[in-house]
Parts: sequence; C-alpha cells; structure tokens
Amino acid sequence: MPKRRRQTAALPYRRSSKGRIEVLLVTSRDTGRWVLPKGWPMPGKQLRRAAEIEAYEEAGVVGKTAKKPIGTYDYDKIESRKKRTPCRVHVFPMPVEDLLDEWPEHDQRRREWFAFEEAAKSVDEKDLRSLLSNLDNVLE
Repeated sequence: MPKRRRQTAALPYRRSSKGRIEVLLVTSRDTGRWVLPKGWPMPGKQLRRAAEIEAYEEAGVVGKTAKKPIGTYDYDKIESRKKRTPCRVHVFPMPVEDLLDEWPEHDQRRREWFAFEEAAKSVDEKDLRSLLSNLDNVLE
C-alpha cells in the first residue's frame, strides 16, 4: 500500500446562543459532498497556518487554529479516474472570528453551518464522522 500523504484541515466552529457546537462545512469542488476546508502542507508554513489559509480560501473563514490537532482521519483523494492518493488529514479546531461574504473559492463551493451531530452524519469519511461526533467532549 502506498504511503499516505499528509494534509491539513481546519475545523471551523462556533457556539450557538444555547451553547451548542456548530461546524462549518464546505462542498468539495468535484463531487459536491460535504467536507472540511483542507489542503496540502505549504512550504515554510506550520500545518495549522496552512489550515487557516485553506479555511479562508475555501470557506471565507477568518480565525486562528488551535496549536495542536484534535485528531486525524484517512481518505483517498481521487485525482483522476485512475489515480487515487491515500491521505492522512490532521484536523485543527478553529473558532470562527469572522465569515466573509466574498472569498477566493466562493463561486466554486457552498458552505453551511451544521450542529456537530448533523455535521458528523453529513461527511463520508468514517474517522472524520467519529471525530465530529465527539466534539462536545474535545472542545472546551
């Protein structure tokens, strides 16, 4: 089995007026499924900083990620009909400070707030589903 390539993801979240955790998901460009904003590591940038940049580019999110990831999940990135790249994604929680009306990929993706339990049901990756299901135990 090929080695898993590393990716980094932001987990943009906020608290509702009732104190419940809500997660911002975006659609993938290719299939339109719900995902976290994520991407490849960037030369000269810490993984968490790269996650912040991805959150801005893909979802219009402004904020600072936590210093440490809350977990990882694995998936196969489909590059073409014949090429799949196994990836391990490091997930950094990111309290949302601002949500921009315009951002680099606003015409390529949708974004939507979900209660964390609904976010877990909306993603395809089993390990990510598990991570999202336990957010109330992980986030302060």
